[in-house]
Amino acid sequence: MQLADFDFILPAERIALRPAEPRDSARLLVVQPGEALADRRVDDLPSLLAPGDLLVLNDTRVIAARLKGKRHRGDSVVAVEATLHRRLSGSRWTAFMKPGKRLEPGDRVSFGETNDRACLIGALNATIHAKGDGGEVTLAFDLTGADLDAAIAERGAMPLPPYIAARRPEDERDRSDYQTVYAQADGSVAAPTAGLHFTPRLLERLAERGVGSAFVTLHVGAGTFLPVKEDDIALHRMHPEYGEVSQATADAVNRTRAAGGRVVCVGTTSLRLLESAAGEDRQVQPFADETSIFITPGYRFRAADGLMTNFHLPKSTLFMLVCAFAGQDRMREAYEHAIADGYRFYSYGDASLLWRAD
Repeated sequence: MQLADFDFILPAERIALRPAEPRDSARLLVVQPGEALADRRVDDLPSLLAPGDLLVLNDTRVIAARLKGKRHRGDSVVAVEATLHRRLSGSRWTAFMKPGKRLEPGDRVSFGETNDRACLIGALNATIHAKGDGGEVTLAFDLTGADLDAAIAERGAMPLPPYIAARRPEDERDRSDYQTVYAQADGSVAAPTAGLHFTPRLLERLAERGVGSAFVTLHVGAGTFLPVKEDDIALHRMHPEYGEVSQATADAVNRTRAAGGRVVCVGTTSLRLLESAAGEDRQVQPFADETSIFITPGYRFRAADGLMTNFHLPKSTLFMLVCAFAGQDRMREAYEHAIADGYRFYSYGDASLLWRAD
């Protein structure tokens, strides 16, 4: 398939710069095979699910992964910016840095500026350990473990998606807005955005309805924002991301399906991880590894029956995934409807509830 097959025109005014308030007041487009598109709200979700269904949510926590600093090489000093991508060890991260061409292995980088809150703690310095062909560098920090985590949290900014960051700066409100209410495990540099719509009260109402909840952890990397550059999408390679599916969650998914309930993934991250953990027999096993699964039309889903997800960028791997899940023609129809009817797109935008086409 060609990249152009997944293109569409999105007016700039459809890009949400702030989330709905309250979170669960966002609109929800329901896409059911053989039925008309239905305009609902996220707080209608309990009535759209049945007792015995199971929601699978990603409990990763977004870290303040965008760091500004200076590169030092002899007497040469250059301003740089890093977006942490993937943790390699207690002291090492891969990162996307700019200006990338000005960086070489052995360079020293000091993060934090004297006019920001970074002066409150000790130095956050790193060495460029390696530079990859794909635009990534490996940073070896002087700090490690919890000390490094605390320094990054204090000095960093929330890594807003490029389509938001280009139109307004990150602020303190984003530190709560760009985090799910059930986030637990630090490690993501992008939010599992479908989960941003949930409130404690909505989770309570779902439980009262008899809808179960189970959690997985997929640490979303900055590669989620990288464009697909290959015209033939079969040539595209996903950046690996680390995820975990516990024995308890695997059992809950398998038990739900055996009892005739539906497994509904909240977000493409939950779906990609659950599919990575499912075997040919459609049974989900515990999983603790990296996944680079790339789901495109023609993929046969093993674990997920439903998917709650936001509206995605044209020509993105996420739009390809929803086309695989609900049908390419159907998703084009859904997106045309959403654009015409004023739905808000992307990370802070509205949501859709998709039911699997096959």
